[in-house]
Amino acid sequence: MRRQPLGLHSDLLLAYENEEHTMKVAARVSNTISGHAAEVETDGRKQSIAIAPKNTGRGSSLNGGELLFAALATCFCNDLYREAGKRDIEVQSVDVEVTGTFGNPGEPARDISYRVLVHADAPQAEIDDLIRETDSVTEIQNTLRAGCAVRLEHA
Repeated sequence: MRRQPLGLHSDLLLAYENEEHTMKVAARVSNTISGHAAEVETDGRKQSIAIAPKNTGRGSSLNGGELLFAALATCFCNDLYREAGKRDIEVQSVDVEVTGTFGNPGEPARDISYRVLVHADAPQAEIDDLIRETDSVTEIQNTLRAGCAVRLEHA
C-alpha cells in the first residue's frame, strides 16, 4: 500500500513510495493429554480455531497436509472476492478443492493442484480471466511456488 505525502522533500517521498504493506501472521498450537488448542493471529487480531485432538489425546485430529491444503483453498477463495471487487463482479459462490500427495515422513508434498468453481454475475470469459488473475496473486500459492525458506528458531 503506498502513501503519497504532499509537499515533502523528494527523498521523503521516495521513502514513502518504496514502503510496502506487510501483515504479521502467526499460528500457535498447544497440545496436552487433556486438550488441544489452535490459534491464529494477523496484525494483532487473534482467533481460535476449533480443531479436535486425536482420539488418543496426543496431537491434532487434522494433519499438517490437510491444513496446508485448506490454507491454499482459503487463500484463493478470499483473494477471488478481493479481485472480483476490483472488477465490480458480484460473486455468488466459490468452491475450491485442493488435492496432492505426501509420501514417507519428511518428504514434501507432490502433485498439488486445485480446481475452482465460481458462480458470478459476469460472462464466463470474465470469470475465467478473474480465476487466472486471482491464481497469479494468491499469496499462499505464490509462497509455495517460490519455495520459501522455513527455519527452526529454537531446538
